Amino acid sequence: MRDAEIIAVGSELLTPERVDTNSLYLTDELNAVGIEVRRKLVVGDDCVLLAAAVRQALGQVGIVILTGGLGPTLDDVTREAVAEALGRSLVFRQDLLDGLTERFARLNRKMADNNRRQTFLIEGAEPLPNPRGTAPGQWLDVDGRIVMLLPGPPHELKAMFANECRPRLSARLPAQVIRTRFFRVACMGESDLDQLIAPVYKNCTNPATTILAGAGDIQIHLRARGATEQEAEDLLNVVGPAIEQLLGERIYSRNGAALEAVVGELLRARRATLSVAESCTGGLLGERVTSVAGSSDYFLGGFLVYTDRMKTELLGVDPELLVKHTSVSEDAARAMAAGARSRTGSTHAISITGEAGPESASGAPVGTVVIGWAGPDTEPVAERFMLFGGREGIRARAAQWALDYLRRRIQ
Repeated sequence: MRDAEIIAVGSELLTPERVDTNSLYLTDELNAVGIEVRRKLVVGDDCVLLAAAVRQALGQVGIVILTGGLGPTLDDVTREAVAEALGRSLVFRQDLLDGLTERFARLNRKMADNNRRQTFLIEGAEPLPNPRGTAPGQWLDVDGRIVMLLPGPPHELKAMFANECRPRLSARLPAQVIRTRFFRVACMGESDLDQLIAPVYKNCTNPATTILAGAGDIQIHLRARGATEQEAEDLLNVVGPAIEQLLGERIYSRNGAALEAVVGELLRARRATLSVAESCTGGLLGERVTSVAGSSDYFLGGFLVYTDRMKTELLGVDPELLVKHTSVSEDAARAMAAGARSRTGSTHAISITGEAGPESASGAPVGTVVIGWAGPDTEPVAERFMLFGGREGIRARAAQWALDYLRRRIQ
């Protein structure tokens, strides 16, 4: 009874226009009472497929939650599919019809005949009131397992789960707490990171360790189960501090915050300002910085200098330097950062220049990125990196590497 599967029902969820957000809410709520979500599934409005999914879920987990498909139309097949999966019939409930009729009357509306479909319960089900909509939910006990049918509209589902389902779950389950710890690491390969920290977690099942890798960004999730908050925290403390010690300053966030938000807080705490000068990233770095609400507190602006002429005219980079060293060089990156800082008066300036491909104009290999920094009380510095991926991957990683380079310089 400590594991669950969520099945989101609706063909619209299989299109690019709609996203299943209910499962995110439900996962958070289930975790709060010590229940792990083992799988999430999206199934279209197909009674046969949905019935098969329910049967499979009941063979694997103790709690199955279905969202959506409880409306009055013929494509709302959740009731029928669950009844089929359980080998049970649908039972008409006069009290539900009376309540629904009264609800429409209060709204001065005539109830359509097809709303009657919403007054059928699966045999043995307990109705879950839905004051925000017309579709009642359903709660079933199936040989020691629980099946819940919840409406699809988020405002209906959330109210129903909070008021009806969560109290039932809490009463059924012994006390258990799930606590999590998050670390985010920038600019480190997933295999390198795992090789470093695997000796700490590989023989530990509680807490469980999950590693999620993105473009230059890795998240480490630790999840501990305990009878009390303190027990769960004690379990996390067996693994968490050891991982922190191994990763050291590579960890940029312990609360899930994105790198641009962390950098912004560092700048704000020091009452410092930032400007950027970008070549191969074409504005991606500035976009990352300004995606954070309140970034106007510290971000002054930036320069998109895609050609050597723009580097010279807008940032004052010496044209002879570019001829001698090329635009993809440490000398160019230092000069770009210094120019951005002097022209904006910012405390810090960060620059990016490089070859994102598919061909190289400077002679440097595709994937070469040079990041420069200019700040107070020191000479500008720059560092060369070799990044992988296609054109967009290199550009995205270049912005990530630049933010982490800036973070380290600020600290």
